[in-house]
Amino acid sequence: MIIRVVLLLLVNVLLLTGCENDQTPRLQTPSNSLMGSIPAEYLKGESLFNAKCAPCHGQAAKGTNQGPPLVSKIYEPNHHGDPSFHRAVQQGVQAHHWKFGNMPRISGVSELEVNEIIAYARWLQREAGIF
Repeated sequence: MIIRVVLLLLVNVLLLTGCENDQTPRLQTPSNSLMGSIPAEYLKGESLFNAKCAPCHGQAAKGTNQGPPLVSKIYEPNHHGDPSFHRAVQQGVQAHHWKFGNMPRISGVSELEVNEIIAYARWLQREAGIF
């Protein structure tokens, strides 16, 4: 009986470990996982992000099947600085990191609103320990 239990546990561990080896981008969970405690200075950015970005990049920038997570090392400031986010909104982006297709330009978002969105995304990244 004990051998059966041990074997069953071993099989489960091996199956779960196999799932960890896929290359799907993952959100690095913010240390502050209760997203209700977003600092007041990022609430406008969160609202704008949810309206303009979340349909593709997901709630809290976790990503979807339409777009990558922005809470990722790839989008940290030394690799994709704030001007990259501005260009992405203004001009769109050709797919180069993920297989989601090209990002279209996003109309109806001012430069100041993009700054609010970036501040919110950077806060999420800091909370996740990316930088």
